[in-house]
Amino acid sequence: MADLTADLGLSMPCNVIFTGVAGTGKTHRLQQLAKQYTDVVQSVNVDQLGKTLVQTLSWRDVIVLVFLHKLQQGQELLKVADIVASPFFQYKAVVNNRQEHLEQTAWTTLRQYARSGSLSNHNPSTNHNPSNHHPSNHQPSYQTPFNHNSQISSQAYFAKDSSSHWYLLSDSLPLLTDLQAQLDSYLASVANIHQREQCRYVMVSFHQAYGYDEFVEGIRPYVDDDGKMHYDIQAGAFVRLCERAWQDPTHRYAVLIDEINRANVVQVFGELLSLIEPSKRMGQPHAMQVNLAYSGRLFGVPSNVDIYATMNVQDRSLMPLDTAFRRRFEFVLLLPNSQELPCIDNPYDHKQIDLAKILDGLNTRLLQHAGEQALLGQAYFYGIDSVAGLITVMVKQVLPQLLNDLSQAQLIEVLNLSMVPWLLPITDIIITSASSNPVINQNKDVAYAVGQYAGQSMNHMLSHGSSLHINPNMIRLLTKLPMAINPITNSTINPEQHNNPFLQSETWASLYD
Repeated sequence: MADLTADLGLSMPCNVIFTGVAGTGKTHRLQQLAKQYTDVVQSVNVDQLGKTLVQTLSWRDVIVLVFLHKLQQGQELLKVADIVASPFFQYKAVVNNRQEHLEQTAWTTLRQYARSGSLSNHNPSTNHNPSNHHPSNHQPSYQTPFNHNSQISSQAYFAKDSSSHWYLLSDSLPLLTDLQAQLDSYLASVANIHQREQCRYVMVSFHQAYGYDEFVEGIRPYVDDDGKMHYDIQAGAFVRLCERAWQDPTHRYAVLIDEINRANVVQVFGELLSLIEPSKRMGQPHAMQVNLAYSGRLFGVPSNVDIYATMNVQDRSLMPLDTAFRRRFEFVLLLPNSQELPCIDNPYDHKQIDLAKILDGLNTRLLQHAGEQALLGQAYFYGIDSVAGLITVMVKQVLPQLLNDLSQAQLIEVLNLSMVPWLLPITDIIITSASSNPVINQNKDVAYAVGQYAGQSMNHMLSHGSSLHINPNMIRLLTKLPMAINPITNSTINPEQHNNPFLQSETWASLYD
């Protein structure tokens, strides 16, 4: 990921197709790339809100706002430098077009509205009410008179302690209700500023019916105000993104295509097949333009448009990519990554089952028996946090996938089965007889297999040393298991009462080898 997104600012475009078996995170890779092409835009400018707030306020009121705001943050004592550095004071300076002598302005205002008298050993904790973040009713006293020449207001708002810290007088609180309301309104507006995402990408999912009309351009019907039907040539997803990229050359844009080989890519791209080649992009030494099929307009692909796609190598029904198309892309193979998988606790023997080792063990034998296209991706095991979850995934997802690629004999080898399948989700649940289960009864092979074990529980058979060998009927039974019996996830199991080898960590560990 880092190799592909670190150089988004470069002028040379990139065409990349992520390939791999199912579950290796190809689509997730596209989603992560989309974040690299997304900007967060604020619909309201915070600085403008602040300037509007202080525009009609006096310097005294601005300093009061600073104190009120700091009190809400738990800070009561301020130096003059702290006041000047606050956003409200800076907003006022910008509004008044002031850049110099700001500390002198703050100092003069503080002295003008300071209570003359004497300094005291001020205790800040008694002057602040943490329950509502407003000044308390504590009234400090003073011992040393202020010595200044400016005119002192009859109404004092500020005082200074012996360490030259200023604070807001609590007895001025009745005069500050309007300013407090303005501050609260401002803070609420800032907190509720709506942020919207501006996407510099388009994501499409190819399918067999996806074509040139949707991707490049096509003729679309529309109804006018008089109810009359008209037809118009409209740009497709790729062309619309390119038009945005032309107007914003300083940013990179991306086309994200999921399952690119599910459509006939030669028909979808049409004449753009030559234009998407990096060396043929506009601004490159060998830039090309062509006339589009419907509109006839001259069109070229900008250099700030990247193309990323995913391709599943397992699905045999997908369209092959021809050589000309493949030559224009870099292919990145995503292999199963077991390092992302955790260990889960097994309450039945108080040990852990390593999901990573299970995946690696399965894939090692799959590679030997069926080749790399039969491998399992790590996504199959995402979200598993219990033995019950592991059993459910194995029976409902992994096993059906393996049955598509393996013969019965190969399946036995891959799953390391020697007796009754270890993945059967059965404890003390009695196997349903074929005659009483319509789902099983519809399949004669499965019905025969179920009939062999009807009236018994797997736990009973294992605990009595039964050795039931794998046969084709049992393999077919596995595929119908979720419909034939209650899975372990729907059963109440007391770990202390079960000694079933099927639930033991050593049984799962047989997949590690």
